[in-house]
Amino acid sequence: MEARIKSTPNADVTTAVKHLYKAIAAGGVDHRVLSLVHLRASQINGCAPCVHASVTAAKKAGETDERLHAAGTWRETPFFTDEERAALALTEAATRIQDGAPGVTDEIWDAAADHFTEEQLGAITLEIAMTNFFNRINHTIREQAGKTW
Repeated sequence: MEARIKSTPNADVTTAVKHLYKAIAAGGVDHRVLSLVHLRASQINGCAPCVHASVTAAKKAGETDERLHAAGTWRETPFFTDEERAALALTEAATRIQDGAPGVTDEIWDAAADHFTEEQLGAITLEIAMTNFFNRINHTIREQAGKTW
């Protein structure tokens, strides 16, 4: 399946996205946690380019194959910290809203708040939103995995 758009992105959009990612980075969340958030949301949404990109970036940052392969089954594996589990639960709840799931319950939010500051929660929430944003764009324009942006 061929991608639908082959033109150069709008410079204003590119600038806005860069600012949003700067805000995420300024939130003080461990990069490995953000990588897991990006990977898990992209897996849920079936976004091959984002799964590919997040695995590639996470491996460059030192993430292990063991943990990357287990991200989709994080509840059943011993490979993740309580902090990472809280971020992954928040990611799933915020991403699966179209499935009729209850969304981010107080229990899920409170568990995340036990591990992250308000600023960090804002960064994680924005990472989830940006990942879902790009997942949907990639589906719409039929972006393929393996492309370097």
